[in-house]
Amino acid sequence: MTETPDYPKVYLGGDLVFRKNAQELFKAFKEMCLAVRLHGVSPFDGQDEVEALPPGKETSLLIARLDRGLMDECDAALFCIDPFRRAADMDPGTAVEIGYMAAQNKPMAGYTVDGRFYHEKVQTYFEQAWHTPLTEERPHDGARVRWLDADSMIVHSEGLLQNAMVEGFIRQAGGDIAIADNILSAFRAAASDLAGLIYGTAEEKDTSHG
Repeated sequence: MTETPDYPKVYLGGDLVFRKNAQELFKAFKEMCLAVRLHGVSPFDGQDEVEALPPGKETSLLIARLDRGLMDECDAALFCIDPFRRAADMDPGTAVEIGYMAAQNKPMAGYTVDGRFYHEKVQTYFEQAWHTPLTEERPHDGARVRWLDADSMIVHSEGLLQNAMVEGFIRQAGGDIAIADNILSAFRAAASDLAGLIYGTAEEKDTSHG
């Protein structure tokens, strides 16, 4: 299938750019996008000039500027919200991109291979990395039970896969979070969801992750 300029341009965000098989993944993702009449745009698509530059502050800031320019050119976005570097939270740069696209009122959808709730990810992280469980706090006034980490920070965003601002912004943009055992299946479902949103064929979805 040949790329069609008339298809909506979709920014493919996530920690994928840091993965060893990034180019292979983006190639597959772009083919899946075309199958649902979307034009996938990888962050690498705007970074040709970066390859010859030495690593350092100026190069890193240039990448941020180029990525921002790509997002400005795109009509929508698909974001991977997998936990990053074995921690509970997703790649922080991708979280910034979600906020940036939300500020432009552009359609978004997300996907992940980790369907655990956010508090479960935090709990596992602290147990494995620090050998410290979460602490249950039951307020005397009958308010809801809270969980605290080893630094007495509240574990928030109950019922969600990531921080509420991340998943909330995606859902406020009309999208869903696709969950699958492998990243290709997860992305395919998210691309279909986004295409339905853009072309007006999206159905009302259950947001309970149940």
